[in-house]
Parts: sequence; structure tokens; C-alpha cells
Amino acid sequence: MTDSPNIAIVGAGVVGLTVARLLQSEQRHCNLTIIADAFKEDTTSAVAAGIFRPGTSFKGSTDGHTKKWIRDSWHYWQEILKSPEASQAGLMTFSAYIFSKKHYSVTRNHLIEDLVPIYRAVDDNELSLCGDGWKYGSYFSTVKIGCDRYLPWAEGKFIQDGGKILTGRVDNIASLRGKYDLVFNCTGFGAKALCNDHDLVPIRGQVLKVRAPWLKTAFYGDYDTYVIPGFDGVATLGGVRQYDSYNTDVCRHDSAAILERCCAMLPALKSAEVVAHRVGLRPHRVPVRVEPEVLDGVKVVHCYGHGGYGVTCAPGTAIDAVSIGVDLFKCNMRNKL
Repeated sequence: MTDSPNIAIVGAGVVGLTVARLLQSEQRHCNLTIIADAFKEDTTSAVAAGIFRPGTSFKGSTDGHTKKWIRDSWHYWQEILKSPEASQAGLMTFSAYIFSKKHYSVTRNHLIEDLVPIYRAVDDNELSLCGDGWKYGSYFSTVKIGCDRYLPWAEGKFIQDGGKILTGRVDNIASLRGKYDLVFNCTGFGAKALCNDHDLVPIRGQVLKVRAPWLKTAFYGDYDTYVIPGFDGVATLGGVRQYDSYNTDVCRHDSAAILERCCAMLPALKSAEVVAHRVGLRPHRVPVRVEPEVLDGVKVVHCYGHGGYGVTCAPGTAIDAVSIGVDLFKCNMRNKL
């Protein structure tokens, strides 16, 4: 790479901050700047429950890319989990059940069955954990990435290691021309306007945060029903997946439906205090865009479109994005020789 190149990472959600941290660890002589108009709790990442459980709607350009991104992400989170800073970074292990009264297939996940330590069918006794009527189920072990901790932790590390933060909105890539040698576009749903990307579609999500310190295991049911424990005794209850909805307001009807489904699965939640309602627009794109482009005279590496799996798979896509960026600089150096 060139001497002290100036690199901008646009976006400060889980993808942008993970790209920034990887750049700092691998390319220490770069001048790195994160530019964003939303940070920490104001990002879409902060709404997510953060369980490592990629769904089949998460796709790279090939099956090989998809599997590599998921595998690399798992190992990235495991490295933080094994460090003394795991709790500070928002990482914890837990187990999960996924039940269905309708279909056996929804209780399986071929993307992680051979990756996580345990993924197995449940026995008859386990089927009765959440009341009657469940016909199918699986149990698996996984990790949670709490972005309420991970985002401040990663941002703090970035600044501590010499990174700069600029608060502001980037309305067009051309405004960065001449200021940065390379730009990483990690703007999530913001990329729709920034790149005029018609393949990027919002999938609206809404969750409740409830105080349930007794909850140590995650539970999934039919109709996108889930209860996921978190740090500080606050659990996430969900959810909805409303395709092509731009509504960022809390809907009381969605809240009521979520609470009804979750309490039917775990009646003890009826007495849990609701502490927050949160809404986010998942940036869904098939495939997830991780590729280079020269846009308005600026070398750009795109890394966006993760849908509801940005927290899960940010590291795998970020590793590829950083590798692409390094190759761009190497190619530029060869052309100058």
C-alpha cells in the first residue's frame, strides 16, 4: 500500500466499525476516518437482538462466498469471546431452542449445523418446555453480540488506536474525491440513495425490550416469534419482517402481536416490564454487495445489504472488503512503477 493513505469508512454500524477495526489491525500505517450521521444506539445495528443465527435470505454471490462469510464471522466472534474483553464487547454464549407446530424444516439451519458446537433435534420432554402443540424442534449453542456494548467498545478502540470520527451525512461519493485514497461504503440502507441501488429493499423490524433477568436461553417459534436473553437482564422479544416498508414509527398493533405470541410461548413474560420499543429497517439485498467500484472518480469498496444478519455476518464480509481494498492499493502501486 502507499505511504499513509487516507481511508474513509462511511457508516458507523456494526459493519462499518468492524471494517475499521480490521483495517487498524492489518494496515497500521493508514489514516482512518469514520464518517457517519448516526452512532451507537441511533444505528439500525443497535435494534438487533444480535444472535448468531444467519438465515437463508443471507446470500453472497455464490454459495462458497456465503459459507465463507458465515464461517469467518463465527471465528471472529469466537476470538473476542475468548478474550478478557468479551463482556465489555458485548459477547456471551448461550443456547437456543427453535420450535414449530407446522414444519420440521424451519427448525433446521444448514448454514450453521456443522459450525456451532451443538445442533441437534430435541426429545419429547423438550418439546413440552413451551407448552403443548409443538411437533418439531432443535436445540443449538451459539453466541450473542450485544451491539449496545459492541458498538461503543469498537468505537472506543478505534479512537484509542488513532482513528478519527467525523459526524455528518455523505450525500454523494463525489464529495469525498481528493480527500481520501479509498472509501469503504458501509452505509446499510443509506446505500439505496447513495448508490442509487434499486436492489436494496427495506425489511421493517420491530422488537420489544423487556426486563427478564431469569431468562438464560433463547426461544424461537413460528411466525417470526423469538425471545432472546441479553446483558443486564434485558431480553429482546420479536418480531416482524415487513418487506419494502419504510415505516420507522412504533406500531402498537405490532407490539401487541409480538407480546401475545411471545407470552403464549413463555407465559412468565406476562409479568415482565417492557422497557423499550424499537424499530429498524433491515437493509436487504441479494446478493449482499461486497465489491469494488470507481464511483465519481473515487475508489470505493462496497459492503452493505446484510438484511437482518449484519450483526451475525459483519466480520466475514468485512474481511473480504478489507482484502479487496488492499488489492486496490497494490494494483495502484504496480501501475505507478
